[in-house]
Amino acid sequence: YHDYEGVALDHDERPRLQKDLGTKNAMLLRNHGTLTVGRSVASAFERMYYLERACTMQVRTRMLGPTAYPVDQIVIEKNAELVSNADRAELRSTKLVWPPMLRKLDRRDPSYKT
Repeated sequence: YHDYEGVALDHDERPRLQKDLGTKNAMLLRNHGTLTVGRSVASAFERMYYLERACTMQVRTRMLGPTAYPVDQIVIEKNAELVSNADRAELRSTKLVWPPMLRKLDRRDPSYKT
């Protein structure tokens, strides 16, 4: 986590963001949002996409109250290991996720290229 320090225009905040992120590639910014990094824009985008989806699902699940069923710890650890392989994640994002997202953006608003 990184505590909210106001609008992120202060360059002095960068070292604190880096320190809080550490060796991870995703972080929650308290009372502000999310932050992801990657070897490429594609991998950072994919991480952001799935982090935002996970947060949305967490909020929706909490709305169910105490009837939500927790995921078994073994399943959590197995999946964390599968998705944490950096080379596999980079390949997935650059080959499978990023190209379709760019095509979608091209259809919706190609002005981003200029």
